[in-house]
Amino acid sequence: MENTMKEMRDGASVLDIDPKSAVGGGVEDVYGEDRASEDQFVTPWTFSVASGYSLLRDPRHNKGLAFTERERDTHYLRGLLPPAVLSQDLQEKKLMNSIRQYQVPLQKYIALMELEERNERLFYKLLIDHVEELLPVVYTPTVGEACQKYGSLFKRPQGLYISLKEKGKILEVLRNWPERSIQVIVVTDGERILGLGDLGCQGMGIPVGKLALYTALGGLRPSACLPITIDVGTNNEQLLKDEFYIGLRQRRATGQEYSELLHEFMSAVKQNYGEKVVIQFEDFANHNAFELLAKYGTTHLVFNDDIQGTASVVLAGVVAALKLIGGKLADHSFLFLGAGEAGTGIAELIALEMSKQTKSPVEETRKKIWLVDSKGLIVSTRKDSLQHFKKPWAHGHEPVNNLLDAVKAIKPTVLIGSSGVGRTFTKEVIEAMASFNEKPLIMALSNPTSQSECTAEEAYTGTQGRAIFASGSPFDPFEYNGKVFIPGQSNNAYIFPGFGLGLVISGAIRVHDDMLLAASEALAGQVTKENFDKGMIYPPFSNIRKISAKIAANVAAKAYELGLATRLPRPENLVKYAESCMYSPVYRTYR
Repeated sequence: MENTMKEMRDGASVLDIDPKSAVGGGVEDVYGEDRASEDQFVTPWTFSVASGYSLLRDPRHNKGLAFTERERDTHYLRGLLPPAVLSQDLQEKKLMNSIRQYQVPLQKYIALMELEERNERLFYKLLIDHVEELLPVVYTPTVGEACQKYGSLFKRPQGLYISLKEKGKILEVLRNWPERSIQVIVVTDGERILGLGDLGCQGMGIPVGKLALYTALGGLRPSACLPITIDVGTNNEQLLKDEFYIGLRQRRATGQEYSELLHEFMSAVKQNYGEKVVIQFEDFANHNAFELLAKYGTTHLVFNDDIQGTASVVLAGVVAALKLIGGKLADHSFLFLGAGEAGTGIAELIALEMSKQTKSPVEETRKKIWLVDSKGLIVSTRKDSLQHFKKPWAHGHEPVNNLLDAVKAIKPTVLIGSSGVGRTFTKEVIEAMASFNEKPLIMALSNPTSQSECTAEEAYTGTQGRAIFASGSPFDPFEYNGKVFIPGQSNNAYIFPGFGLGLVISGAIRVHDDMLLAASEALAGQVTKENFDKGMIYPPFSNIRKISAKIAANVAAKAYELGLATRLPRPENLVKYAESCMYSPVYRTYR
């Protein structure tokens, strides 16, 4: 990936650091609240000490009926609450009972977002304790529907909206946000939301959802996370005609107007929050995603989850799957359906890992990997008409027009879908994979579930139960010939929360490919024999906080090794340090 970006930057590397860049580093906790143990008293500071009615309206400090008798006297809450005192665990039980009553996932999403707005710690406790049940609600696939209906659902701002109207004033807009100590920003321009296309300003649901996972799964403090939507218009005619649409009613800005707004934004972020704020690009269209990553990779701490996060989590799944399908990475051949930012990003990271293991040039290892786009197999005779990010994958082969013929010609051991088009792994494609592989690895990664290239049932039945299967969105366990298969979920949520935590705890100032490889290796190493016996190539999400700590430690270690970390001295035990920095949602006792 870095090789491709260096070509776009005329040879500049993320390791070429300006000596005037970045000082200090690490995790900042202004009031010491997260360094306090849960049995220590803390003061519910806002701009002043929150008390009475204002305390009940402050989501960060509100505990609802969990305020003790003493706290009700001390903070002027007498009469503002019913007399019962309920523990946080009992509140959690009551709310989960309530949420489970809803039959429609979007209703569950709305209920959880309303909880976050009134009681932040209880929201995160629910999410952490019931992560496998609630992850599909706050993230894919339900968040896609929430984005489509965001205009109707909108009640209060959950992040910053920066539109073309704010051009020339973006620094002022950033200063309107009440928090000063920001560690992670997730930003989208809404042009390519999941597999749903251009949702414009309503793409805000994605940064909001991602940052909720940064806290729940990676332990970043909610106050240190900032969701941002850049609104440059939308080309979605349905939204432009929708009376409830909340964004600019104009066609999407492009070219110089777009570039100038993004450059002002990136400059303002660095000026306001410093060198060490993580800026995660989310759901930008291909033509902008690669350009932004190449342009700002050497000057900012930038990370594109669709290109780099997806690549890292898929590589982890492939490395883990080798225990089931046998051989080393270089023994296998790969065929991708989809040659956009996800497909080419995954392909490049696999090629890099293969290069690292075999000590071969990455130009050689790329030849084990083939990509199919909308015009067929990417081959050398098409090179002149290809976009720059597809050119490294144009190998010598006669033209092939469709996926089925490509599968028959290449005979891959691994089939990966990142096309954003549902049901493209047809029965014939799956059966062809099974005809020359004892255990074909099939990864249908497109989100949401409706856009998945095939279902778990189709993969298992088409291969007589021999496939190793993983998907982007969750599928239920499937029984075939008396055996229960548990489909793997190749979900970016395995990687980006721990990856971001690793950047923050090391005070990293740039992202390098070796950090992505380190994250993949950490995740693959967490898959147990018990998981493999069930056909799983990813560990269960129930252990995600421990997994995130391991990933963070690996990423931080690589940042120190590369000279990109600024938090000195290096902590002796990075895993323990990562765990100690994680936000805890347990209620605190107020003085």
